[in-house]
Amino acid sequence: MDLQEERRRLLDPEDREEDPTGLMSEQEAYMSKVKNKNLYLASFVSVLGPMSFGFVLGYSSPAIPELSSIDDPRLRLDDVQASWFGSIVTVGAALGGLLGGWLVEKIGRKLSLMFCSLPFVFGFTIIIAAQNVWMLHVGRVLTGVASGITSLVVPLYISEMAHERVRGLLGSCVQLMVVLGIMGVYLAGLFVDWRWLAICSSVPPTLLVLLMVFMPETPRFLLSQGKRREAEEALRFLRGPEAPVEWECARIEEACDEQGSSFQMSDLKDPGVYKPLMIAISLMIFQQMTGINAIMFYAENIFEQAHFKESDLASVIVGLIQVVFTAVAALIMDKAGRKVLLIISGVAMAISTTAFGVYFYLMSEKTEAQGDLSWLALASTAVFIAGFALGWGPIPWLIMSEVFPVKVRGFASAVCVLTNWSMAFIVTKTFQDMMNLLTSAGTFWLFASFCTANIVFTAVFVPETKGKTLEQIEATFRGTSGP
Repeated sequence: MDLQEERRRLLDPEDREEDPTGLMSEQEAYMSKVKNKNLYLASFVSVLGPMSFGFVLGYSSPAIPELSSIDDPRLRLDDVQASWFGSIVTVGAALGGLLGGWLVEKIGRKLSLMFCSLPFVFGFTIIIAAQNVWMLHVGRVLTGVASGITSLVVPLYISEMAHERVRGLLGSCVQLMVVLGIMGVYLAGLFVDWRWLAICSSVPPTLLVLLMVFMPETPRFLLSQGKRREAEEALRFLRGPEAPVEWECARIEEACDEQGSSFQMSDLKDPGVYKPLMIAISLMIFQQMTGINAIMFYAENIFEQAHFKESDLASVIVGLIQVVFTAVAALIMDKAGRKVLLIISGVAMAISTTAFGVYFYLMSEKTEAQGDLSWLALASTAVFIAGFALGWGPIPWLIMSEVFPVKVRGFASAVCVLTNWSMAFIVTKTFQDMMNLLTSAGTFWLFASFCTANIVFTAVFVPETKGKTLEQIEATFRGTSGP
């Protein structure tokens, strides 16, 4: 093939000197010349989006108690309004996921990322200027839409820029910045009121739109649009001046040519499309059915029921556990692999939700033991949050960004984001009803059964993507050998 000849020609002359035995593969020869500095810079700028999204998710926790007891009757939230203030973000995010899927194909990854800053800033501005409850809700919906676009675009942007050696690390930074944002807003909530909190939350998206101006579009998107020269320039920025980027360009181009031009609904019959789509959708459903959003949204209530006096401080502790274990996951992702971490994470969550169920069951049976058992609720929460952060937090988003062919990435990612946020809304809104219907113990045992199902699903169906290029992952699903 002409492309393969061109790739060998690009790498051969210098690499024969460095590797006289000829044992170094094309890929290793290329990677030996790559410098990651600009790749890390572009990734850092893009993850200001997930940090903004973390501010949105965490904002309701310190703001709701304040808005429920505010002097101004026009802004005071009753129980139903407070519930919507917390959960309406997920409705906006589901819509944002659909919008994001359309945007990434029409205007590209970079411009979509810049565009998502606008509803973040507008949403927080409306909250800052709010004169009634409706303005608060409109602001939350707008920030939710921005969160939905972000949760789709940033994983795609990073996975299409990063090479296989650091893709797990950089892809996991998406979730790391989300939890940093959540913890940041919990901490800020201890010192400032809800309006100043909204002002602080506007800073990361403002920085995002300003700094993204200087970052490149992803090479894969540019090649899918037939812009080879721009793709080479983007790769030269990301891989450093010494890397023969024409080789990587040729490899990506070959995969793009095999796929054809644009997505058609008939492509859903292709195993290279429907297999990864079913796996990614299932991962999104299972992620939410662990009960994570219910536990996070109601963390303070859970601590109050566990008779932990400083419930707002407890939320900060939860945030800190998330940050530490998500950082650990990011550091070991490319060594341990996705599958192992998902299984370890599932086991930790299954054990902790079962223990949570036991705690609530014993509490309902024997009231005088309350003081003695509060440690069980706290320990269960800590183990659950640590377990989730280690695997089921970052990895479904990482796998979503890795497994789809380039021509269906926008559509398939939109379906995944819509599924995730719809499930988040359903679980969050029905959590209290489930607690009433199944009792607290029964609800957590239901979550435990889903965590157990997660483990089985991962072991049987989820492929390992560690150390593979996006083109090799595609080829695995199609049943061919990758470029």
